Amino acid sequence: MSFIDAVKSCFSQYVGFSGRARRSEYWYFALFQGIIGVVLSILAQTTGSTIFSVLSGIFGLACLLPGLAVSIRRLHDINKSGWFVLISLIPIVGTILIIVWACKDSDPGENQYGPNPKGM
Repeated sequence: MSFIDAVKSCFSQYVGFSGRARRSEYWYFALFQGIIGVVLSILAQTTGSTIFSVLSGIFGLACLLPGLAVSIRRLHDINKSGWFVLISLIPIVGTILIIVWACKDSDPGENQYGPNPKGM
């Protein structure tokens, strides 16, 4: 899956919490959010203009639900419930655990959340 395809997929499944997401889809979307977020923050700091601060806030809100949805679909891909995303609320340990799970390879074959996206 390419970078553009992953971002399109995340926004097209804006609130699609069912199914499975490949590692590439998850990490490309995280990269997209990181790059745009850093660029908007740098522009807000260097220009002193509030428009970039507002754009940064709007971008963050626009990516909130797709980011949550792809995180839950990524957990489904390793055969974990989407509710495990709440573990990230535990400081440090929860975030590390989510990162480890996001790096884990897909469960082979079909699981209770759907067919393996690698096989499609």
